[in-house]
Amino acid sequence: MTTATNSAAPGTTSSALTTSMARFANLSTFSQLDTDITDQLKRHLLDAIGSMIYASRQDTIQKCLRELKVLQQSGDCSVPLLGTTGVDRAAQWYTQLIRYPDFMDNYLGKDATCHPSDNIGAILAASQLVNASGRDILTAMAIAYQVQCKLVDEIPVMMKGIDHTMLLACSITATLCRLFSLDEEQAAHAIGTAACSFNPAVGSRQSYTYEWKGLASSLVASACMQIVLLAKEGITGPVSYFEGSVGFEHLTGMKPHFRQEKGDFSLIPKCILKSYNAEVHTQSAIEAALMLRQQYNLVPGEIKEIKVTTFETAYDIVGGGHYGDRHLVQTKEQADHSMPYVIAVALIDGEVTPDQFLKERIRRPDVQELLRKVSTHTNFPLKTPRKVVDYLDPYTSVYPDRMPVKVTIKLDNGEELEQKCDDFKGFFTRPLTWDDVIKKFSHLSEGIIDQRLQSEIIRVIHNLENESGATLTTLLAKV
Repeated sequence: MTTATNSAAPGTTSSALTTSMARFANLSTFSQLDTDITDQLKRHLLDAIGSMIYASRQDTIQKCLRELKVLQQSGDCSVPLLGTTGVDRAAQWYTQLIRYPDFMDNYLGKDATCHPSDNIGAILAASQLVNASGRDILTAMAIAYQVQCKLVDEIPVMMKGIDHTMLLACSITATLCRLFSLDEEQAAHAIGTAACSFNPAVGSRQSYTYEWKGLASSLVASACMQIVLLAKEGITGPVSYFEGSVGFEHLTGMKPHFRQEKGDFSLIPKCILKSYNAEVHTQSAIEAALMLRQQYNLVPGEIKEIKVTTFETAYDIVGGGHYGDRHLVQTKEQADHSMPYVIAVALIDGEVTPDQFLKERIRRPDVQELLRKVSTHTNFPLKTPRKVVDYLDPYTSVYPDRMPVKVTIKLDNGEELEQKCDDFKGFFTRPLTWDDVIKKFSHLSEGIIDQRLQSEIIRVIHNLENESGATLTTLLAKV
């Protein structure tokens, strides 16, 4: 992978956001990444591969596999289960596998969130066409992670009802342009095309939540691959989409920014990994519930009421606020986005892993009865205006630097138990160690691949800067 140095062609708007993103990507190099950053990226990659392997045996993913076989059964990329396929389909397939379990990483902005590992599938696919090295893969991950997280901070589109996969389209496209050695002009056109083409609605995540929640990013990955390859051939697009007279700013009323210094990857250390297989804003509440369960040897049948006090974003998305009621739970997609369900199942089972999201577990009477006793609240009577809530609500004001929660359990005998948490194991204040991620990876892949393949994948990712990309993708094709 080489740094593009071609001078800009006529028609480029040098001050456009798309050009800024393209320039950042093209000027990024592996040498700019310090050891802490590369170590974290490798942990996130192994974490994502664990989800990928687990997902390979799930019913929803099997539906996706059948669809891909109809579309394309052979190509230049070797992938799990499918054998070989085209590079755009490979990007789609890897992303479906990584994303579907909803056990992957997150970045939390004040007003929006994202899953940086949604970028990995396209990177793994492209790496096979360009014969990328392990260093190339790590650099591509760093570019994508930083671009997407910066955009979440600067342009929190979820506030306007636009899904965060719109910003994913920009980060995937920027890093693919780097991998395919597009010049700055070509890359700006590609990023503008992707941003203009993907403005999905956040309604895909509202209650009742369906399978598409875990699959939407995969079609973004596939289409962005096509957009980049078209731009490489000289196809032009709306470079000034964000600033244009009828572009993003006009449509949303948001003033877009992308203020990013060369070699700055400072947002990557704030990316987090999940300890529990549930929506990210439930993580500290789950940890608090498990602490109460362990400390008091709780008997679920003796619980009268459970009250979760949390910050506004958690209440809105998973607690019955803006995204809808979360007490009706019959499927995985609704369950992992339901504060009532994940708290109830944590108290009964003592864990929140993929096993807690099997249909037969979700529909069992014990958890269905207990989740009805869970209520979620904020600590402030007002929900709007949001700026006032952000300032005055003590739980909301410290988010996303902390994820404060209080779980209060009232027992039938009148006793009241309480546990507060400000973060969770996996949050950037308490990141998962390499051993923690290996344990999670091993659990997710157990019974699907043998220990020898597990060990080889761990070894290659741990030493990725000294390995070829093909070494990794060849191993993954054995799943």
